Amino acid sequence: MDERQTQTPDRLRALPSRLLAMTSARADRLVSDRLAAEDSRKWHYAVLASLDAYGPASQAELSRRTGVYRSDLVAVINELEQRDQVARTPDPDDRRRNVVTLTPPGRKHLERLDAVLAEAQDELMAPLSVAERALLVGLLERVLSR
Repeated sequence: MDERQTQTPDRLRALPSRLLAMTSARADRLVSDRLAAEDSRKWHYAVLASLDAYGPASQAELSRRTGVYRSDLVAVINELEQRDQVARTPDPDDRRRNVVTLTPPGRKHLERLDAVLAEAQDELMAPLSVAERALLVGLLERVLSR
């Protein structure tokens, strides 16, 4: 145990909510730092991954898929469009809406981010075996499904 943990009261070390929050904060820092090194953010990755998985979408649909607030999503799409990673075009069925599409440079950037995030996940989960990682993911999915 490191010095911080030996100075933490047992009742705090035993709280799953606290452990999850601390792990989440560490994971968030790690992922954010790795994405920043690639000139990206979590919301960039979420939009690119959603477009890759499900195809072109309206901004409203992308907001629902990714959990990015609509007002924030506009800025994210603007950034990705400036980088030629997505294209935004009027919806032929409803000219008031835009359809966002992943571009080839966007797909290439997504592949790079996938590799970067895989490395970050490996670093975060380094203390665990492959079987323990799978178990942890399954347990976390169960907790979140309630």
